[in-house]
Amino acid sequence: MHSSNALPDLSGRRALVPGGTGAVGEGVVRGYLAAGADVVVPTRTQERAEEFRAVLGEAATDRLHLVVHDYTTFAGAEQLAEEMERRLGGVDDVVAPIGGWWAGKRLSEIDEADWQSAFVDLATAHLAVLRACLPRLNARGAYTLIVGASAFTPIPGSGLVSMEQAALLMMQQVLAAELDGEQRVFALVLGPVRTRLVDSGDPDQVTADQVGAVAVAASAAAAVGGRQIRLRNQAEADEALALLQAA
Repeated sequence: MHSSNALPDLSGRRALVPGGTGAVGEGVVRGYLAAGADVVVPTRTQERAEEFRAVLGEAATDRLHLVVHDYTTFAGAEQLAEEMERRLGGVDDVVAPIGGWWAGKRLSEIDEADWQSAFVDLATAHLAVLRACLPRLNARGAYTLIVGASAFTPIPGSGLVSMEQAALLMMQQVLAAELDGEQRVFALVLGPVRTRLVDSGDPDQVTADQVGAVAVAASAAAAVGGRQIRLRNQAEADEALALLQAA
């Protein structure tokens, strides 16, 4: 990014990053830790938690809280939010890079298992976390969805991804309308992202760390809310960061 790389100070803030152990989520977790926040990352197993701690290396300070917990159901998300309140005293920010890529079948070939896993389960997980955390969110904080540009770009063979991501994008729009400025909710809309797992070598693609930097800037920009922020290339990432830093 050509804009300033300096992160705002989020010391004392408590951020929840469900999906934080993923390749894009890693950049979000690194960003909030570097900004001074306490970061809660739920994982499926203790083994996965230790693997992720090793991936973070020196970035995994004592402000990283890895919790073995299934947050993908309504009850599970509620328990996670309650546990975060007990341990840290509240929730300030949520960034949700929940989900992954799915490909291989035309819509007419989708079976019930595909539909359940690639659409219903992921949409349920997002709504469960939102339902559990939004009422608890500190007024100074922000709720940020991580969405792919497939939400408005049809990709043959990956229709379930596009449908689920479009639903999430509408969820953010409805939230912004319902909240009407009372709380801040963002959608970061990503194109292909360079991560430690996938790197095309294209210098115009944003990196996972840049996604994290924009999410942190959105949390800190108290006067801005209800926005969809497109990060499909370096120019859009630079523009987004500059606007958020100005706010």
